[in-house]
Amino acid sequence: MSFQVYALDETQFKKYFTMSEAELAENNARLEVVQEHPRTPCRVSLDDAQIGETVALMNYTHQTGASPYKSSHAISVRKDVKAVQLPPGTIPHVLYSRLMSVRGFDQNHMMIAADVVDGEELQNTIETFFADTEVDYIHLHNAKPGCFAAKVTRA
Repeated sequence: MSFQVYALDETQFKKYFTMSEAELAENNARLEVVQEHPRTPCRVSLDDAQIGETVALMNYTHQTGASPYKSSHAISVRKDVKAVQLPPGTIPHVLYSRLMSVRGFDQNHMMIAADVVDGEELQNTIETFFADTEVDYIHLHNAKPGCFAAKVTRA
């Protein structure tokens, strides 16, 4: 079974890089310079930011569906990057190399499956979740900090 991992669209994040510190604070965001690698996964490039790069750290509503699981969390986005478009069935290294929380949702945005797996097990876990026809889409999160990482659908 094929699946598609999606990066976030960069256009919704460009504004953060032109905001003043006061505007960033009003938007629960901040700009940071990356000090460690790998440590700061970008949700647009689906790659780790490099030391010295500027990233915007902000709260992002990743689960917008009308359900008890509506949710937001912190994410990082690198400055001046375009959204990566991965071929179906591809898991980027930024996900493959981390402990991941995998959450399967139905069409009503209710969580009906969940697991925590080593990134090397992601493909197996995604395919297992999608074997259940009730799973409409999957959200991946970095398991330790809990940050949203990417959305996955059937390809």
